[in-house]
Amino acid sequence: SLGQKRTKSSQGSKHSEAVARQIHQKRAPASGATFCVALWVYMATQIGIEWNPSPVGRVAPEEWREQ
Repeated sequence: SLGQKRTKSSQGSKHSEAVARQIHQKRAPASGATFCVALWVYMATQIGIEWNPSPVGRVAPEEWREQ
């Protein structure tokens, strides 16, 4: 009887572990992706990277204008 109780409780534990593993397998990649997107947004907007914008409409340097 005691052996049956242990088996039943361990089966319930295995079921809850499987459910927790399934939840974690979904949350871990989602949280990783969220972190990466947030990091790229921060980098793109806050640290002052020069993104080499289009040269259309720029003023040419003076030494080029003389030629």
